[in-house]
Amino acid sequence: MRGNSLMRCAIVHYWLLGMRGGEKVVEELCRILPKPDIFTLFYDPDRVSPLIRSHRVKASFLNPFRRYYRSLLPLMPVALEHFDLRGYDLVLSSESGPAKGVITSSDTRHVCYCHTPMRYLWDLYPAYLHEWTSSTVKRGFMAPIASYLRLWDATSALRVDQFIANSRNVQNRVWKAYRRPSRLIHPPVSIDRFYNAPSKDYYLIVSELVAYKRIADAVRYFTRTGKPLKIVGHGPEYSRLKSMAGSNVEFCGRVSDDELADLYARCRALVLPGEEDFGIVPVEALASGKPVIALGRGGVLETVPEMNPRAGFFYSEPGERHLQRALEAFEREERRISPATLRMHATRFSNEAFARRISPILFDRERESIDAPVYAS
Repeated sequence: MRGNSLMRCAIVHYWLLGMRGGEKVVEELCRILPKPDIFTLFYDPDRVSPLIRSHRVKASFLNPFRRYYRSLLPLMPVALEHFDLRGYDLVLSSESGPAKGVITSSDTRHVCYCHTPMRYLWDLYPAYLHEWTSSTVKRGFMAPIASYLRLWDATSALRVDQFIANSRNVQNRVWKAYRRPSRLIHPPVSIDRFYNAPSKDYYLIVSELVAYKRIADAVRYFTRTGKPLKIVGHGPEYSRLKSMAGSNVEFCGRVSDDELADLYARCRALVLPGEEDFGIVPVEALASGKPVIALGRGGVLETVPEMNPRAGFFYSEPGERHLQRALEAFEREERRISPATLRMHATRFSNEAFARRISPILFDRERESIDAPVYAS
């Protein structure tokens, strides 16, 4: 492989339609890799950062239909395989939606940074099929399509030379879905742009508004109790959540980075009612000196300490009643929480720590060093 400065690198990211956790990882990879080109299924330059826009971005032939991207999943394998990646020394796929299914040359190294195997095909498929899809006709179409896509997804995992998982939680999923070992590297968080300020009387949710995030549990609880709640984010659940919310629940939509940092800094605590693969949002809350009230599953168990320092107030089962108990536990201990200690804990997930861990793998200095397989318990 050529020297670092001469390497031809490509990043393949599922879609660039906003700046959520996966896109922030792409930003940091753009800083680490030497002038990478970016390939993506769907691209809206007005909704991504200047850093990403400064690179050569190639969107798939599906891009004119990006408004309907959630419905185009059956066509995404064809679109990914249509990309011409000849001539690249390194292809780094960023996987959550489909991205790793690209076809590379035999002398190209393909590393997959996996945020999670596609949820709607694997872990969450039964919920999508039986709980979140109300139409019998839609379920009838969904089942055979999902079966085909699972076969393609598992087979396309063979095209990857090395997997990196963003958490132990996802490492288990990678092994379960693909029977492939992976290296664990937590994603980067730009902790320096967050700060702590005296709390105002509101709780905060920062999330895409989709069913599996379980935002409805929090909306129902806060509407019933009248406690102030601010929700940052948008998505297909927006109208339904808005219709059930009381006047004490404020939907902020998408906000700027500066506005988000201020909302974190002045909230009482972050509320996380759904399971996260890793969860950049709770680390951003810790970097702001704020504790996390969360469903105690998934990546949050790796990032948020429940004791010493007390940063997390977890509940074991989803639902309004269990959320209430965790929130009441937080309010009993709120005065004893140390913002400075929480901010110090967040430094473990800094951009610098991410670059230090991933660079030896990307630049081939640690090619054969992978963690042993981790089995889902």
